[in-house]
Amino acid sequence: MSAPIVFTIHGEPASKANSRDIVTRRYRDDTGRVKTRPMSIKSEKARAFEPAALLQIPAHCRVELTGAVRVFIRIYYATERPDLDESVILDAMQSRYRTVKRNGREARECVRKGCFANDRQVREKHVFHGIDAADPRAEIRVEPMTPQQIALSLACPIEALDPLEV
Repeated sequence: MSAPIVFTIHGEPASKANSRDIVTRRYRDDTGRVKTRPMSIKSEKARAFEPAALLQIPAHCRVELTGAVRVFIRIYYATERPDLDESVILDAMQSRYRTVKRNGREARECVRKGCFANDRQVREKHVFHGIDAADPRAEIRVEPMTPQQIALSLACPIEALDPLEV
């Protein structure tokens, strides 16, 4: 097993479940007409927490673990009022991708590596609530549940090897 990833994010995360905003989204239907529909998005506080959290994840923690992971998160809130909700923290810890066109085909390109590729990899959660009015924060520990192997790079590509020389 590889070593666990341990770090702290300062600031109070917002609950993603109980503080959603309803907005109207415009889109075009198949005929080209503009239509609108309501949709639910993260609250302003939750959206503001994510970029602040990203800046606090150390570079050595952005290893993009593969396979199932377990997380231990102790969230210290400023008051008793907020619900215990780690989802915004998990969102900030995952890698970010964008879709680009290459040779006429769409491909996913990593924009920023995270602790793991996707928060769906989290198979076991241990989340604890604490109070610290002076320093609200989240103390995080991520452990791979399966052994990890670092990708090996060959000095020369396999296609370049002459099969008669080997």
